[in-house]
Amino acid sequence: MTNNKIIRIKTISEFHEFRNFPKPEHPLISVIGAKTPTQVVYDAQSITLDFYMIALKRTYSKGKMMYGQQQYDFNDGIMSFMAPHQVFSIKMDKDEEVKQSGYVVLIHPDFIWNTSLANTIKQYEYFDYSVNEALFLSDKEEKTIIGIIKDIQQEYQGNLDHFSQDIIIAHLETLLRYADRFYHRQFLTRKKANHQLLNRFETLLTNAFKEDVATENGLPTVHSISNHLNVSVSYLSRLLKTLTGQTTQQHIHDKLIEKAKEKLSTTTLSVSEIAFELGFEHSQSFSKLFKSKTKQSPLAFRKSFN
Repeated sequence: MTNNKIIRIKTISEFHEFRNFPKPEHPLISVIGAKTPTQVVYDAQSITLDFYMIALKRTYSKGKMMYGQQQYDFNDGIMSFMAPHQVFSIKMDKDEEVKQSGYVVLIHPDFIWNTSLANTIKQYEYFDYSVNEALFLSDKEEKTIIGIIKDIQQEYQGNLDHFSQDIIIAHLETLLRYADRFYHRQFLTRKKANHQLLNRFETLLTNAFKEDVATENGLPTVHSISNHLNVSVSYLSRLLKTLTGQTTQQHIHDKLIEKAKEKLSTTTLSVSEIAFELGFEHSQSFSKLFKSKTKQSPLAFRKSFN
């Protein structure tokens, strides 16, 4: 039976207790090494944390993890990022033994409060709630990340002094910058998956401008397209920018203008009727966009065919 209640874990100590780990050595930052089989039973539990979690894990089980709209597959050894108050769920077969290896880094916002990282951490796109594409790492990249994680752990396990927090913050910033580099690299190396997503995007965009769909649903938006594809707005735009040189919004406008030109040149529909069929509420908005993209008004474009 599915339990829809969201379990909120407020502190790192609570997380350790929840997962039956030893008490954390530091209340605001923790590195957990997952190297041995653990007995965990989840019945599609939804969990939210009041702190950041960075996971580098290889899991061997039949369990499923859901984050946003899409399932995460940990079998290839991937890196995931979660910001405070995001919700994820894990479903496993009852009493299944989970064999996993890797590391989990927990960072409470209080640890980075009033530091440069407090602001910059929000700029990394992989902490976006809607991001469903996990970060795949090569063996070399994985070793780099693990080395930084071990440096963080070693620093807080030592004798803490006036310099400790700054050193740990510097290690965290380095880890996030490397992750950002690998995240961008992923757009270029995972060509098959990326092009499959591009094909789905093009099909979705074409269908969105069919007369009955556009009239009923209105203009497609970046958010609506991203939601249908189960990826974040920023991820989709950056992927398209890498593969095509254009953002999601530019693609939407290009498709719109293409359909508008087709109707203006092959039908006798008025500009207002065309605007309505393309999903515009006001024909003036359509005319303004058309002119900004083509340097001609809709009527001027039509006259050029007569």
